[in-house]
Amino acid sequence: MALPIISADQRLSEKRCAKVALVGVPGAGKTSQIRTVDAERTLLVDTEAGDLSILDWAGDTLRPRTWPEFKDLVVFLAGPSPSASPEQAFSQAHFDHVCQKYGDPAQLAKYDTYFVDSLTVLSRMCLAWCKTQPAAFSEKTGKPDTRGAYGLLGTEMIGALTHLQHVRDKHVIYVCILEEKLDDFNRRVYQLQLEGAKTSAELPGVLDEVITLAILKADDGTPYRAFVTGADNAWGFPSKDRSGRLDPIEEPHLGKLIAKCLGRDAIARPAAPATAFSSASTPSPDFHASQE
Repeated sequence: MALPIISADQRLSEKRCAKVALVGVPGAGKTSQIRTVDAERTLLVDTEAGDLSILDWAGDTLRPRTWPEFKDLVVFLAGPSPSASPEQAFSQAHFDHVCQKYGDPAQLAKYDTYFVDSLTVLSRMCLAWCKTQPAAFSEKTGKPDTRGAYGLLGTEMIGALTHLQHVRDKHVIYVCILEEKLDDFNRRVYQLQLEGAKTSAELPGVLDEVITLAILKADDGTPYRAFVTGADNAWGFPSKDRSGRLDPIEEPHLGKLIAKCLGRDAIARPAAPATAFSSASTPSPDFHASQE
C-alpha cells in the first residue's frame, strides 16, 4: 500500500468551504445574514426559536431541542469519525444508529451551507445535559460537582464543533452573541457569550473565520453596519481571518464574504437594505457596540 499523499493538483481541485463564527451584540442583524446566501442550498439549524426576523425566509430548518439531538445531527451532517471507538460519540456505530432514525444522508446533498443559530443557546443546552451526567457529581458524596459539569461542557462542545469542522464540502456558519464587559482595569472588552471558559477560549482556533458584525460610525457620525475581520482591530472585537484574503472591514454580506475567503465570485442573494455598507466610511475607534 502506497503512502496516501495528496498532490498539490488534487488539493487545489478539492471543493473548498468555510467554517465561520458570526458574532455580534443582540440586534446587530446576525440571523438576518442568512438572507444573503442561497435559501435553497442552506439548512438552518435553529436552536433558539429566534427566527422572527426571517419568518419569510424560504429555506429548510431543523430544530434540535436537546444536546443528544444535536450530537445525532452533527454525526449525520458530518459522517463518522474514523478515530472514534464504537461506544464513543461520532463513531461509525453512532452514525449507523442515526442513519436508521433519519434515513439516507444523501438527502443532505442539496445543501452547501449549514447555518447554526446560535452557539450561545447551544452551550446552555449542552450545560443542562452535562449537569445530569455522572461527571457532574462527586464520587464520594454524590453531590453536584460544578467543576465536573463545566469540564464536561468544554469537552462536549469542542468535540462536537471540531467534528462538524471536518465537513469539507459544506460551509458551516455559527451565530453567537457578543457581550461587553469591563475588565479589572475598567476597560471595555468583548467576549463570546458562551457557557464555560473552554469553548470561548478554544473556538477561534477551531474555526477558519471569526467575524464580528458591528455597528460602526463614519467620520461624520453616521452609523453603518460592517464586518470586522482583523484580529488587531481598534475596538477589541474578537475577529480572525485564516484565509488572508479579507480586508479589516468588509461589507456585511455573508455570501460575498464566504466567496472572498475562498477566492471566487459570490453566488448569493443581495443584502437587505438595513445592512447597507459604505466602503468610503471610516469607522471611529470610540464606537460603543451596544448603542444600536
